[in-house]
Amino acid sequence: MKEIDPIIVICIDGFDPEYFDVIDTPNIDQLIQNGGFYCIGRSMWPSVTNVNNVSILTGEYPSVHGICSNYRYVQETGKEIYMESSEYILSPTIFTLAKEKGVETLLATSKDKLRTLLGKDATNTISSEQPDEWLVNILGHPPEIYSLEVNAWTIKSANVAIDKYMPKFTYITTTDYAMHKFAPEKPESKLHLQMIDHEIGDLARKHTNATIIISADHGMSAKTHLVDLGKILTNVGIENNAVPIIKDRYVAHHANLGGGYIIYLDESNVSKAIDILSSVEGVDAVLTRDEAVKKFKLNASRIGQIIVNGNKNTVFGNTAEIDMPANLRSHGSEHERKVPIIGYNLQNREFQFSENRDIGKYVIKVLGL
Repeated sequence: MKEIDPIIVICIDGFDPEYFDVIDTPNIDQLIQNGGFYCIGRSMWPSVTNVNNVSILTGEYPSVHGICSNYRYVQETGKEIYMESSEYILSPTIFTLAKEKGVETLLATSKDKLRTLLGKDATNTISSEQPDEWLVNILGHPPEIYSLEVNAWTIKSANVAIDKYMPKFTYITTTDYAMHKFAPEKPESKLHLQMIDHEIGDLARKHTNATIIISADHGMSAKTHLVDLGKILTNVGIENNAVPIIKDRYVAHHANLGGGYIIYLDESNVSKAIDILSSVEGVDAVLTRDEAVKKFKLNASRIGQIIVNGNKNTVFGNTAEIDMPANLRSHGSEHERKVPIIGYNLQNREFQFSENRDIGKYVIKVLGL
């Protein structure tokens, strides 16, 4: 294998381009100005964390890698599961491909669920929620996961770990607590992103020969309207299981309320349910399974009979379990698919990026995996 400079990919969770537009990020700006590039790309749908991190790390659509939600109802068994184990990924990640070629890799995460989902076959993994003792001895204990500071710690820890392990490929992925809680113009957002920018600057200065690619798994929108789709169908006699695509264990972020829903129901009720849901205020689109598979390149075996997309200010959830929170910011719909794609020191300057999954395709190509 020919000698290739290291590649560092940073996924800033919930990094809607609006944050980049309104907040000064001198270090990232310098990367762009010094021969880098910046474009607006698109995430996969649904615009949620697990789906898009896996697409970035495989270079594939959900139809291939199989992760179509953060949370899944398995109709065959009647069980509901968090999609946070690597066993659910159906195609090889960069870590697996690299291991087969003897290429050293590193995964650094803020959320530990992403370590368990993505970390299979990575040479080394670190997580702010389960920090290694040697890192704590150097950097101190990480801030709590629901903090503005945790993502800067994660990037700093990756910087230290790159020195220790010297991987050819590093994937750093953060948490979107700050984006869920604070709009771009808020001072907390400025503090959060500028801490990240500072650490990215340190990373670039320390590893001058590295390719650095920065993107996001999804954007973020203010939400003001809650709709209980399952209740609407139940009230007209249609039995169903309405599953929140966004659901994970980080309930403080989004209260499990997101702009996309998967509904499981008997095939005989699909047409009637679509007619009913299509007229509901806040619903942008209602698709059959086949339509959703074709439009969003989803895996048919991992979704229900109906897919629902909300408008920009609407989320779906179970109103028997939760009321609409004040000042909710969330994602999951088509309206949160815009993501920044920033590249610096690319080794293949002809490569075109239009979706965040293209980052994975680029890494696989350049590393010869």
